[in-house]
Amino acid sequence: MQFCTQTGREALKSVRFLGIDIEVSGAVLRPREETELLGGAARKLLDEMGTEPRCIDVCCGSGNLAIALATHAPTARVWASDSSPDAVTTTRRNVSRLDLDQRIAVLEGDVFAPMEGASLANSIDLVVANPPYISTSRLLEGDRAHLLDQEPREAFDGGPYGISIHMRLINEAPPFLKSGGWLGLEFGAGQDRQIGALLKRSRMFAEPVWHSDAQGEKRVVFARKL
Repeated sequence: MQFCTQTGREALKSVRFLGIDIEVSGAVLRPREETELLGGAARKLLDEMGTEPRCIDVCCGSGNLAIALATHAPTARVWASDSSPDAVTTTRRNVSRLDLDQRIAVLEGDVFAPMEGASLANSIDLVVANPPYISTSRLLEGDRAHLLDQEPREAFDGGPYGISIHMRLINEAPPFLKSGGWLGLEFGAGQDRQIGALLKRSRMFAEPVWHSDAQGEKRVVFARKL
């Protein structure tokens, strides 16, 4: 379900994500069905955790994942970050509209950099991220160029091989995760072997748990910190 409203000169669209209305504009990524696979699996993990779980949503976009986690787990504390000022503005607007300001902190900056001074080391139960995962060449000159007609390049461009941000997340999440904490990532169809190799090479995670979409493609992975 989606509908359009007008706020000043900015057209807003409301998209349903895991039962929650999330407002987006052309300046941020519109939540997709495959990200519900990530969010749904993350919510199930929260059910197995104790009270007051601590979560981080990196590359938060419109804030859909952070909001879904905080809504599902009323005692959860969530930190959401994005390098895009438009994404941060959109997330803050959604968080305020849903009265979640006291439990979701929205920070602007590169990946985990905004959290470095927040005393979160070795304390996080769950990190989730839907980072850009389309290669630059496919996005600018190939079959995915049409995506840039209505949404920003930074929401899609994952570097030369489409996994540049995934590499960073796998390397930079462990200092924040507690022992036994989970890292959950969305990735593109056919990238599972690369993601699996990165997780194994890090030597920081147990055997990953994969989640497939309706077409049987692996699109989401969760890995537990050793």
